[in-house]
Amino acid sequence: MKIIITGTAGFIGFHLANLLLSSGNEVTGIDNINDYYDTNLKSDRLKYAGIDAKNCLPGKPIQSSVNSSYTFVKCNLEDKNCIFNIFEYFRPDIVIHLAAQAGVRYSITNPDTYISSNIQGFLNILEACRKQPVKHLVYASSSSVYGLNNNMPFSVKHNVDHPLSLYAASKKANELMAHVYSHLYDIPSTGIRFFTVYGPWGRPDMALFIFTKAILKGKPINVFNNGKMERDFTYIDDITRGIEKIMHHIPAPDPVFNAYLTDPSASSSPYRLYNIGNNKPVKLIDFIHAIENATGRKAKMKMLPLQPGDVEKTWADVKELVIDFNYEPSTPIHTGVEKFVAWFRSYYNL
Repeated sequence: MKIIITGTAGFIGFHLANLLLSSGNEVTGIDNINDYYDTNLKSDRLKYAGIDAKNCLPGKPIQSSVNSSYTFVKCNLEDKNCIFNIFEYFRPDIVIHLAAQAGVRYSITNPDTYISSNIQGFLNILEACRKQPVKHLVYASSSSVYGLNNNMPFSVKHNVDHPLSLYAASKKANELMAHVYSHLYDIPSTGIRFFTVYGPWGRPDMALFIFTKAILKGKPINVFNNGKMERDFTYIDDITRGIEKIMHHIPAPDPVFNAYLTDPSASSSPYRLYNIGNNKPVKLIDFIHAIENATGRKAKMKMLPLQPGDVEKTWADVKELVIDFNYEPSTPIHTGVEKFVAWFRSYYNL
């Protein structure tokens, strides 16, 4: 397969590219290597994959020094010509769109970034898939779309009309935009709602990274909602294996779709939505205890109220993923946290 993955300097994209390359695919990675968080971490992910970030010029393909099947192109999603040129040159069979402006709290103070990257950027990806037809577009959505929904576990059949952040709203908009292009241009598309992904090489703005760093340095950690948060933490390997299964399953129109009994996860067009999560919510306090056990240090906790845009609990109903792909996450929380802490200590020499 010839596969384009956007966001390969990012956490999930980095791991997914490595997995798909190991399966014998030809991968083209796209990323703008922006400074939302430490660019050194992004550059080191690329370095691990055989790409020297210092040699990356916008629009210029760079071949990996460790895998001849991997090519990287530095490119902004908002740069339509750059995106179109990449698609025309590499002519992908499958596109896996993971690049986006992430972060719930960051969207409170930097709303414009989410419109340019997550809306305009995704439109350019859709237009590129229309101009250079692909067999399957797989794109990242988020558990954040469930917003005010308190019906647990979250199901792709639930209403998601009440997001709590612009980030969440941009992800729901992506799902709607993808449906339009599936309907108008017969582009098979699958949206994946990720639930709190964690693991080695993870993002510095995520709780596991922040907590581990503070605990190892003996500094206090901010525990929001007085520790009563719950998250469906999902280990990165369980996520990437799920994506690999999904990408090979090209959606077809649902033959029993009924417009009067609408199922938001299916359509009369070649369109599907899936949750991907661990299906086992973990209390934030228990998550912190797992970090304490892995580091051998006690956390100094500062209890704080719920932050704007945050939800108290996430819990993924992955029934559709189990039925269609026999999906079964296999990494317990203590194992995943131990693997992250081991990587963190090694990477930062702690």
